[in-house]
This record gives sequence, C-alpha cells and structure tokens, in this order.
Amino acid sequence: MWARRRFLETISTLPLVGGFIGTSGTLGTVLAEGAAEGAAGGGVAAAAKNGSDYFRDLGVRPFINASGTYTAMTASLMPPEVMDAIQYASKHFVMLDELHDRVGERIASLLKCEAAMVSSGAASAMMVGTAGVLTGLDREKVGKLPKLDGMKNEVIIQKSHRFGYDHAVRACGVTLVEVETREEMEKAITDKTAMMLFYNNNNSVGQIRDEEFVKIGKARNVPTMNDCAADVPPVENLWKYTAMGFDLVTFSGGKGIRGPQSAGMLLGRKDLVAAARLNAPPNASIGRGLKVNKEEMLGMLVAVELFLKKDFEKEAKDFAARAEEISKAATSVAGVKAEVWVPEVANHVPHIRVSLPADKKAADIVKAMREGDPSIAIRNEGEQLVMSTWMMRPGEDKIVAKRLKQVLEAKA
Repeated sequence: MWARRRFLETISTLPLVGGFIGTSGTLGTVLAEGAAEGAAGGGVAAAAKNGSDYFRDLGVRPFINASGTYTAMTASLMPPEVMDAIQYASKHFVMLDELHDRVGERIASLLKCEAAMVSSGAASAMMVGTAGVLTGLDREKVGKLPKLDGMKNEVIIQKSHRFGYDHAVRACGVTLVEVETREEMEKAITDKTAMMLFYNNNNSVGQIRDEEFVKIGKARNVPTMNDCAADVPPVENLWKYTAMGFDLVTFSGGKGIRGPQSAGMLLGRKDLVAAARLNAPPNASIGRGLKVNKEEMLGMLVAVELFLKKDFEKEAKDFAARAEEISKAATSVAGVKAEVWVPEVANHVPHIRVSLPADKKAADIVKAMREGDPSIAIRNEGEQLVMSTWMMRPGEDKIVAKRLKQVLEAKA
C-alpha cells in the first residue's frame, strides 16, 4: 500500500482541488497536514512542482500504441485543445440538459444532420437510440424498459452483421431476427418490428448493402440504425449515412476523432434523438448508468471541430510514411515479408501485415514487444503480425521499426 506521505504527494497534484474544496473541509485539512509534514523534505510542494508519475505509482506500464484505437488499449490520445475544454468545463456548474441541447445542436449543424447527442461511447448510443425507437416520447414507456409491454419487440439484422456490440441493442429487451436475403428481410417485417440494425463494417459481406437496406426500411416505415463506431476517417462518413437515409447513426468519440474515450455520438432524426435523450441520463431510465458529464460533452464538441479542420491528405501521407518505415525494417530480416494495406471500412488508415518464417511465432513476437523497453503494443492475427501507425506520436514509428527488427532478429 502507498505510504500516507506518498498518497498526499499524489493527490495534491490533482487540478483544482484547492478551488473546489476549502481548507476547512476534510480533504483540505488532510492536504494542509500533508503540506506541513512534507515541508522539510519537499513532500506535497515538491510533488506539485515536479509532477507525479501516476501510472508508475499504480504499477501500470504505458506503451507505444502500434495497434490502433482499441478500447482495451485506451483508444486514442486527446489533443491539447480537447483537454483545455475539459479543464474549462471542470471549473463551472451548468444545467446538464441545457448543455446537452446546445452541444447537440452544434454537432448536428457541423455534421449536416437533423439532430445529435453525445453519448458515453458508440455502444451507449446504440442502446439509448434503440430505447428511443421503442418508447418514442412516451415517458410511461420509458419507465418500463426493458419490459416491452405495449411496444414492438423485434429488431431485424442480417445474419452476417451479428457482432458483439449488438448486445447494446438486445439490452433493451428486444429479440434480434436474423435474415440473409432481401426476400427474407421483407417477410420478417411485421407489426412487431421496431427497427432494422446495420453493422457498417460488414457492408461488403452482407447480401443487402447499405443503400438497399435503407430503401427497405423507408418503404416499410421501419427506422434503420447504422453502427459506424470506428468508421472515420474518411471524414465524409460523419454525414454520408444520415444523408443516405439511415434514421440513426452511431460513432465512437474516442477513436479517430480523438475525443474522450468514454464519449460517442448518436446522429439522425430529430424525433428519435429526442426520444433517445429521454432514455439517457440524467433521466431515471434504462440509460441512467450511461452518464455523460459536462467535461465529456464539451470535449467531444471540440474534438469534432478539430477533426473537421484537419488536413487529411497530409495526415494520410504521414501515416503511410510511418507504415513504410516499419515495413522496411521488418523485411530487412531474412524470411520476413510485409505489406502495407488500408482496411476498406473501419480503421481506414495504413496498416502493416507481417508474415513470419516458420521458426517464429507471432504470439511470441507480440509478447516480446510488449515486455521490452520501450514497451510497444502490436497484435497478431493467427501467425501474422498486424500494426497500425495512426496512434503513434511523431518519431515513434522509428522506435517501433528499430525494436521490431531487434525482436525479429533474436534467436528463438
């Protein structure tokens, strides 16, 4: 366990503590005592001046992210402007619903859709969006979920579009009805059908593509939802699918957009977004636990504004150059092959795929990279290594390239 002094040193560096809690309060008293205790040897004052390595104190080891925007790897890093917005919001009280309104209106105008709301991630957007479809603006129904008394209870999805995160939709109490062909889909639509769910990443593997999917929904007056969590860049995707006619579209906020990892967006029809809001916090509803604080809302808005101003052509060239650097380092090792490719939909940025000789095991390489110095996170798909460069900071591609070559050259 931490010593009392070490705890005081660490907690004293948290921003704004003095501004929010006076020295007459419990925490203020503790900090004052700690300051006196540590005066001779630096203590609190030294920690405040020099900063604290919180992850080191917790025994958590940071790494260079050569994998991508995976939630388990804490996705992306927020730009300074986003952190400035978060710090600003942390210093003020506002009415949450009012901020929700204004931020949603601003995002909707930027992304060319009827309405928008900030959610606690893309899965949260799927859940409250589904809930809104089920309940509409009926507060009595909002209070019933996940019991669907008097509500439609089926959501149609292509069998090839089933994915782990459809759990967020099922959590609202609905049953997913799987189909494969257009004929099966049209037959499956009944008076029990609440919504049709589309997984954008699997557009090319389903028999019913996005535009046809939307047309079927429109023809039968069934709302359609498209999960596009990791599907920017390209930036045009932020308005492509609402313009196509999807009634609701979800995005992650903490991946390519580089907003707070715990934020996302629900975009689409004004009436359905309003209904989703009723099922979201601060209301006592099925989404109550999916809280979005003022810091995340403002941070998400600033992240969107920054994202829209990016020079995407320049960024793409930079990502490609980083990928080539790593690919060349890998192929300089005898028996190793590598290629640079860009996924068609999700995580649409340069990736490196490395094929290994028979005496090398991909899992061993991943382990050695993670446990080495510096620690580098890559991943494997079977016996191939897969890396992405877009979450690297400037210069880290050279570090990854050098370290990967060393690991690949090491004897088994």
